[in-house]
Amino acid sequence: MPDAEVSTPLEQLLQHPALWRGRSVAPIATFATGFAALDQALPGGGWPRTGLIEILTAQQGVGELQLWLPALAALTSAADPRWSAFVGPPYPLFAPAFAAAGVQLERLLIIRPAQALWAAEQALLSAACDLVLLWLPQAAPQDLRRLALATEQGRAPAVIFRPAAAERESSPAALRLAVEATPTGLQLRFIKSRGASRPVIPLELTA
Repeated sequence: MPDAEVSTPLEQLLQHPALWRGRSVAPIATFATGFAALDQALPGGGWPRTGLIEILTAQQGVGELQLWLPALAALTSAADPRWSAFVGPPYPLFAPAFAAAGVQLERLLIIRPAQALWAAEQALLSAACDLVLLWLPQAAPQDLRRLALATEQGRAPAVIFRPAAAERESSPAALRLAVEATPTGLQLRFIKSRGASRPVIPLELTA
């Protein structure tokens, strides 16, 4: 007869969100993406609340930020919102589009630092952010691992926008998506995910 005192810690370990078990996946805390098809495909039913999320595009400005507008609207409109930080965006953010999507502009923080990795890590470690979005043309695996640890401490995910060529590089990110523009919206291809139910997802975006 198995010892209950031994099996209980094991069960707790098996439920840890950092543990991947072949075809199964431990439950993870998530928040809705705002796109039903994407929520259905993602493990846990939404964006993970901690960890790294990599968004890879062949060029900037294909609509990758539109992918985050519904989540930003929900996070900034919460009863007790923290900051949503943009670290090193390569172009000015168009405030009217954010406002039209329901994003509360007063909860957005735009940081244009000399050292983007350091600034993103500090934003995460501060525990003052619900979400940190970061643009990184290049990143070493050890730097990404530091960011991943910072997301756990700050209880917020880091979204890293990187060029499509980074797909060939190793990454500690739990979720990696390649994003391409289509005539009606975006096409998302799962590069890496713990249990995604579909490899490719088309999303229609409203004008």
